[in-house]
Amino acid sequence: MSLSCVALACSPRKEGNTATLARRAVEGFRAGGGRAELLYLTDHKYAPCRACGACNTTGRCVLRDDAGPLFDRILACDRFILAAPIFSMGICAQAKAFIDRSQQFWANRNRLGRSLFEGANRPERRGIYIGCAGTRLPNVFDGAVQVVRYFFKILEIEPVAYLCYPGVDTEGEIYGNPAALQEAYEEGKKLAAGG
Repeated sequence: MSLSCVALACSPRKEGNTATLARRAVEGFRAGGGRAELLYLTDHKYAPCRACGACNTTGRCVLRDDAGPLFDRILACDRFILAAPIFSMGICAQAKAFIDRSQQFWANRNRLGRSLFEGANRPERRGIYIGCAGTRLPNVFDGAVQVVRYFFKILEIEPVAYLCYPGVDTEGEIYGNPAALQEAYEEGKKLAAGG
């Protein structure tokens, strides 16, 4: 049985550099025999976390919007690809607002003592992060990687690769870096093979 993957492209630009790399990773995943769907966060309407604390007692978010069904799809997959560019030295606001909504899953485990997958017989979940940044500062991805690492931990996903490409700003500029396009493809393929 082939593994399933959800790739979530968080850039507001569907043809942006990070989204392009997400498409390449999905192509690689499919070439590796997996089933993958690419979702664009910009197609969905969701509110940021209100910090109301309700999920600390119920384990569920009180907000009813597109974030709930998106999380359902992510939780149902075997592999996950998060593609989010860097804006102002941090993960883009669209991705961060969505990630903050995972507080409900943190509360399930840390406040209520529940696993996301109690009794589930499923392969170990793995994921990769893909990001582009306009600047070449040496620490430009540090904040994003910390956020992604914790987000993956909340969703019980083992991070297997962080594909971070600095100095990529103008839409389409990533096409000038064939090594990055190939790396995204190969990492997607490895993800489908169990890596």
